[in-house]
Amino acid sequence: MQIGRPSITARGAAAFRAAHQELEGGRVFYDPLALRVLAADADDADDPVLEAAFHPGREDVRLSVAARARFAEDAVAAAVTRGVRQAVALGAGLDTFGCRNPYEAEGLRVFEVDHPATQEWKRGRLAAAEIPVPPSLTFAPVDFERQSLADGLTAAGFDLARPAFFCWLGVVPYLTHTAVLDTLGFIAALPDGSGVVFDYGEPPDALPPEQRAVHEARAAWAAEAGEPFLSFFTPEELADELRRLGFSAREDIRYRDLTARYESGHRMAQGNADLGAHVIHAWTQG
Repeated sequence: MQIGRPSITARGAAAFRAAHQELEGGRVFYDPLALRVLAADADDADDPVLEAAFHPGREDVRLSVAARARFAEDAVAAAVTRGVRQAVALGAGLDTFGCRNPYEAEGLRVFEVDHPATQEWKRGRLAAAEIPVPPSLTFAPVDFERQSLADGLTAAGFDLARPAFFCWLGVVPYLTHTAVLDTLGFIAALPDGSGVVFDYGEPPDALPPEQRAVHEARAAWAAEAGEPFLSFFTPEELADELRRLGFSAREDIRYRDLTARYESGHRMAQGNADLGAHVIHAWTQG
């Protein structure tokens, strides 16, 4: 990972979101800023991340990434309907929700949490793309080696006495079990109505042999890029942990089923199995 830049996986997600706008017309997830912020980041026209995202044969991956983003933003909409007025993007990378905030008029504040150097770099990218930062967006720089999430958010003006909704995409597999459960515990301890969307992967030994081989190849690539997989959960294990922490409602869906939700009749190609990846929406109720 390059200091002061989003991880290669975060850049990849941004590239696939942008490519979805260009190649599929944003039919699953529309983000009018995705291409602009990506163009500001396109320092190398031969970047393999960009080549992969825009490759015609990667439609399944583009649709999965787009469906994940839509699922998360649909969950934010539901939280706003419940009365939540604080949203947090954990490990925001090049995500543009805070700049698009469709609920600004309703009073939704958005906090982006990332490493200070990464945020400084992103703000430069936004400026280069001439994307304004709205008053409803607050950058919350957090160096997790030196401060807690609670301290970083509070310093940025986050109100611990009010409910909040967290989007935490493309991060959990790269954290330890302890870090994952500590973060979920922090969210669950906020006032009722708080919630989170995050993704996770099942243990490799739970996969069929052919999928396990593909997973191992991806894990080796991620480790070589300095982002090794550290955490896996079975759906049953995670459901138990969420109940223990205090989440009272949840929806857990496989990537392949999530894509089909937004692309009626879509079936993931055999060679693009989801490899046990899930997205989960959990929230607390009074």
